[in-house]
Amino acid sequence: MRAQLEPERQWNAVFERLADLLGMEESVLREKAMPSDLGGWVFHLGTKFVLAMSRSTAVAPMAAAARKLRQQSHGFDGQAVPILVVPFMGDAGRRACLEEQVGWFDLSGNAHIVAPGLRIHIEGKPNRFKTSGRPANLFAPRSTRVVRWLLIHAGESIRQRELARATELDEGFISRLVTRLESEELVERDPGGAVKARNPALLLDLWRETVAKSKPPMVIGHVAARSGDGLLRFLADAFLDAKLEYAATGLAAAWAYTHFASFRSTTIYLPVYPSTEVLKHLGFLEEPRGANLRLVIPRDDGVFLDIQKPDGIRCVHPVQAYVDLKWEPERSEEAAQRIRTEYLHWSQDDR
Repeated sequence: MRAQLEPERQWNAVFERLADLLGMEESVLREKAMPSDLGGWVFHLGTKFVLAMSRSTAVAPMAAAARKLRQQSHGFDGQAVPILVVPFMGDAGRRACLEEQVGWFDLSGNAHIVAPGLRIHIEGKPNRFKTSGRPANLFAPRSTRVVRWLLIHAGESIRQRELARATELDEGFISRLVTRLESEELVERDPGGAVKARNPALLLDLWRETVAKSKPPMVIGHVAARSGDGLLRFLADAFLDAKLEYAATGLAAAWAYTHFASFRSTTIYLPVYPSTEVLKHLGFLEEPRGANLRLVIPRDDGVFLDIQKPDGIRCVHPVQAYVDLKWEPERSEEAAQRIRTEYLHWSQDDR
């Protein structure tokens, strides 16, 4: 069962939490509260605060609530501070609130509120509203084939049977996954039943947030090389000679796509672990200290379905490279932003 509060108790918890954040008596706060048109509250505390609640822990409904709240606050001539209340705020939800310029706090103890003469920021409190048992993972290895396709083809609608063929998955699995994505408001259907990502930027952020919590198995070591790009080209030639499928990701792929900054750490997807002969040819030493090479055997071969060849180097699609940069070292966030700006144009507009 999901740990949750009844609506009346939830609002009582909201008032208690807000009074604590603002350092005032709850009774005084209630005296200054008026119901709003959207089922929330408006507080006149010198500065007007417009408060709304999203009872869902799913990211898409949170983002929609933040957008609606921001629009409502415009009715106060731009003088009101919108604040969204949720059970627990994850990274993707925080980004959605930031983009909508909406403050927030959650009933798990975290908060980010900025107003004239006021700045509150609390993070690190655990989610008190988790579902018991292991939740279905929308970004499990096979599921990401579908998510990846929807993001690569953002704006395009596709029928489920065609999606099954494109991702090499069975139709039953596709049907179940699409139903779940639809229930989370991450995909939408056109009148003919075809589906597409409802908000590709939000779906991308949610995938990347999930990936950060689960690195794939990898072997870490060192190959003698003067530079990251020199190592990347050496590896590409070696794997080609060995007739071994490969795909660069992370910082190496970001460099191949954008030539943004130098890099040292190279990450390569391989379908199987290289033979002893190949490793000997590479001069590979398995040693974490001073490592400059990560060999990753993906949990699902879907990463190889949309291979690109920028500058003649086999790389995962920019969508996958952007996601994988979440667990890369060095200047990974800067590289991710460059890929997002140059290749994922829809992620700049569809927020």
